[in-house]
Amino acid sequence: MDSDDVFSEYRPLLFSIAYEILGSVADAEDVVQESYLRWRAVDPDTVQNPRAYLARIVTRQALNSLRSASRRREDYVGPWLPEPLDTSADGAEHVLTGEAVTTAMLLVLETLSPTERAVFVLREVFEFGYPEIARAVEKSEAAVRQIAHRARAHVHARRQTAVARPEEARTVAERFFAAIATGELQELMDLLAPDVVYLGDGGGVVSAGARPVHGSAKVGRLVHGLFTKGARLGEVGMSFGVYNGMPAWVVTLDGELDNVTCIEVRDGQVTGIYTVRNPEKLAALRH
Repeated sequence: MDSDDVFSEYRPLLFSIAYEILGSVADAEDVVQESYLRWRAVDPDTVQNPRAYLARIVTRQALNSLRSASRRREDYVGPWLPEPLDTSADGAEHVLTGEAVTTAMLLVLETLSPTERAVFVLREVFEFGYPEIARAVEKSEAAVRQIAHRARAHVHARRQTAVARPEEARTVAERFFAAIATGELQELMDLLAPDVVYLGDGGGVVSAGARPVHGSAKVGRLVHGLFTKGARLGEVGMSFGVYNGMPAWVVTLDGELDNVTCIEVRDGQVTGIYTVRNPEKLAALRH
């Protein structure tokens, strides 16, 4: 197998590692491309474990990108959300499933240091061994074990229960959007968990909410008002999808993509609403 074939075999994994570390499809693609160029300079016959070797390359490139992105995110206007990733059966090539790819989990990973995030992703999501991770992050194996323990405790303290699988959550999500579209406020309130949170990411380019909104009463009024406002501005179109492991609606306004809204469902209620309107984060979907 030549070097291109080897890289193609592992590309879905490499993209997935980069996306989990970065939360950005565009940045993950750039990291994968840079990793490919570095791989082309290697004789594959000298590599005993291509999976671990390629993961090491992509992790180091992703860490470089993350450290740069972290500085940019300090000046980000409004809530930051990960770039929507199509996780439907027909989605882009990746190996991400379940809780690890959800928006809420990626937001928790944002609170880790770059090294903690990389170690957590490699160990908990992709089940790499400690020796492989140590080489990837250039730390001792003992240090990596400590970092993994610390990161695991941090994440588990903030994510104690998993969200419903998309197929289980779809019915709730469909009822939720139907209630918004028809103005059934009581149905809408019944579907919202008392501690529901709404996050909107406009990146300072378009309006999406300057801060998180908490509580069923406030969130219910907000999402109903946003839909009503959109309907006044033009013809609203909505199509169903699965993004970041959650049911989502892709919303268009006069035929142009306006936002992707993911719905987090637990125990039959909506616990999180994540709306991405930042045009830069929707660019790939527009194409």
